[in-house]
Amino acid sequence: MKSYTLKEIKDRYIGAIGTPERDQYEMELKAELDAYRLGEAVREARKKQNLTQKQLGERVGVGEAQISKIENGKASTLGTINRVFRALGATSGTLDLGSLGRIALW
Repeated sequence: MKSYTLKEIKDRYIGAIGTPERDQYEMELKAELDAYRLGEAVREARKKQNLTQKQLGERVGVGEAQISKIENGKASTLGTINRVFRALGATSGTLDLGSLGRIALW
């Protein structure tokens, strides 16, 4: 039985590096990982402040379910993310856009 590397599998089923299909896959994967990391940061900061999701949601002006979605890496608006970080006491916020640079959220 032959073994395949992850790169070989990606090349075969998604497309080689540099193809539009592979570029799209890599972009979507990065976006999902970024959303996951952001959610983890929110969860960690919330727990350090001994807040429940409901309490944080009340500070932000959204429901507990919205905080849960953010913490689980699901989509949310930039405005809501901004309010969450402010509610958690973040003193500065920048968004890294990769090759496009960084923008200040506040």
